[in-house]
Order: sequence, then C-alpha cells, then structure tokens
Amino acid sequence: FPISNFMALQADEKQKVIKKFKIHDGDTGSPEVQIALLTKRIGKLTQHLQDHPHDNHSRKGLVGLIGQRRRLLQYLMEKDEGRYKNLVGALGLSK
Repeated sequence: FPISNFMALQADEKQKVIKKFKIHDGDTGSPEVQIALLTKRIGKLTQHLQDHPHDNHSRKGLVGLIGQRRRLLQYLMEKDEGRYKNLVGALGLSK
C-alpha cells in the first residue's frame, strides 16, 4: 500500500466535505471548503502520526497544513466574521 492512500482524502470523502460546506453549486474554492478539507487532512495526518511517531516527513507536512489553514482562517475572519464563526463552530475548532 502506498502511503498516499492513507493520508490523501479519497474522492468520496472529499465530495462529502465539499457538499457540506459549499456556498453555492460548483463551489470548490471558497475559504469554507478549503478550510474544511484541510481540517479533514489534518485529522488524518494526526492519526497517522499517533501510530507512527517517528515519521518526521509527515510531521513537517502536517505543520505546513496547519499553517495554511491558519492563514485561510485569518483571511475569512477579516473578510466576514459571521462566516468565520459559523465555520469554526461547525468544524469544532477552538479560536
């Protein structure tokens, strides 16, 4: 089994997340969708690192994803605080 199968989101998982957080039909790029997808990937990578604590390459990738999500959250908060609060609540993020 290639490692990417364990850490990458499967197409059906990705479609479920997009369907739940999209703003309009065909929406795949809104901050809400991007943050939700990153949160799902972060969760999978976190689980992987609990099982494989010495996998430092994946840990570096996780840190990068967390930084990317943080920047998108900051952007959304500046753009529309209501949407930001709704998203943080829906994803269960602490902020």
